[in-house]
Amino acid sequence: MTNAPTEWRKSSYCGEGEACVYVAAAPGTLVRVADRADPAHLVMATTHAAWADFVEAVKETG
Repeated sequence: MTNAPTEWRKSSYCGEGEACVYVAAAPGTLVRVADRADPAHLVMATTHAAWADFVEAVKETG
């Protein structure tokens, strides 16, 4: 197992400024969600399946 740094991705819906959501796939089965590209500000962690369901629901409802 490697301890590679987590690669945080900024939401494509984020505008200018600091009010952004960042997402990173964690080792194993988790997706991490934070309000900054900094694991110290982790908001939640969820499964890949639950995250995919959430993203699909957001796309469907706009």
